[in-house]
Amino acid sequence: MSVLAIDQGTSGTKAIVVDGAGTVLALAEESVRPQYLADGAVEQSPAELLESVLTAGRRAIAEAGVPIEVISLANQGETVLAWDPISGEPLTTALVWQDSRAQSVCDRLREHGAEIAERTGLVLDPYFSAPKMTWIRENFTRDGVVTTSDAWLLHQLTGEFVTDVATASRSLIMDLDARAWDPELLRHFGLEGEALPRIVACDEVIGMTSAFGGSIPVGGVIVDQQAALLAEGCLRVGEAKCTYGTGAFLLMNTGAAAPRSANGLTTSVAWTIRGESQYCIDGQVFTAASAIRWLQELGLISDARDIDTASAADSGNVSFVPALAGLAAPWWRADAKAAFSGMSLATDRGQLIRAVLEGIAAQIADLAAACAADLGDSLRALRVDGGLTRSSVLMQAQADLLQLPIEVYPSAHATALGAAALGRLSVRPDESVPVVDWTPEHVYEPGWSADRAADFMGNWRAAVERSLPPKGER
Repeated sequence: MSVLAIDQGTSGTKAIVVDGAGTVLALAEESVRPQYLADGAVEQSPAELLESVLTAGRRAIAEAGVPIEVISLANQGETVLAWDPISGEPLTTALVWQDSRAQSVCDRLREHGAEIAERTGLVLDPYFSAPKMTWIRENFTRDGVVTTSDAWLLHQLTGEFVTDVATASRSLIMDLDARAWDPELLRHFGLEGEALPRIVACDEVIGMTSAFGGSIPVGGVIVDQQAALLAEGCLRVGEAKCTYGTGAFLLMNTGAAAPRSANGLTTSVAWTIRGESQYCIDGQVFTAASAIRWLQELGLISDARDIDTASAADSGNVSFVPALAGLAAPWWRADAKAAFSGMSLATDRGQLIRAVLEGIAAQIADLAAACAADLGDSLRALRVDGGLTRSSVLMQAQADLLQLPIEVYPSAHATALGAAALGRLSVRPDESVPVVDWTPEHVYEPGWSADRAADFMGNWRAAVERSLPPKGER
């Protein structure tokens, strides 16, 4: 059988056709570009998102030249918009997960923060869906429905009004243990009475689409990071991966348990498959590839592929805090600003580039340490995927600071391959979840001593603390 798997991401949409053996028969990509505006606004055109899905999907099908049995979709997770449920027309732009304008919504709900965290496993932060949904209702429109982007895209394809359980678990309005919309949480966010999509399992056929020719089932829907967790075979407790995309996202499987993090991380549904749910703890770096694009826009590099050759051998004691869109776990400071420190007249371009790469690696190292603390045991390795894994400088810095082997996933399509696996399961109910066996494309071993890594991390954490504005000055 062949699956069309669509990965609709922040900076582009990827469509792959995969056969029954997991071989990629065709690939098509369409770029989309979020607009980074003043006051923390990050927006996308819904029409551009939809067109990228349709164009990439049709191109991949044409290239593969084989019948498609099912279409699966992975989505951005926390990007939201308002739209008309009758016509399907968008009523607002899409507020991207990086958009921080809903900080004011979170500020006025602080007294409920502990309750919200206990019910949802999440931190009260504008990164998640519900604050942005409320902000749209208060500032843009009260018409139509307000949902995550996946519900709108799936409605465009099938006419159904659904979202998957992993995406819903990123909303701040779903009870994590019951895996259902929570009336009390909806009341806190002023969203009571809103029409909300039906929450579906990740291996469920949700409807049919004729958008790609013929009539094809749509099944196997999931948030992007959980799709990559599945593709990389992190099926057992304590297995972890990090995806280096527009942001960087580290997820660790916690099995059937949904522990609440004691270390500033968040807990979500990893997936519900064959009626069983698994959970994951995760941490986020809001700017990874987007930080590299920022370097390019400043003229420090001419192309993202230049980061290794342009990087100095060391940073010359320059530190970088990658808070270009605020800081997520474990700080949760949407008001944080990026900062270089330790510069002098001797600091050169290559050292600044190196500092940016090490800053990204340092934040991920902090997330991995928090995961290990929540697990009560050390991680054994970190599996990695995404475009920035092509940077040997970044991957070696990651191994050095983590003091763990870094295992690079051999495909650039982890998210889409995870969605494809779910698509197969949705139309083959007798098949069990596959045990994924893969060989790393490359393994980076630590080159630094543990003492050197600890010294670097101590200095970097001090730089983060210096860069944070006083909490009263938001």
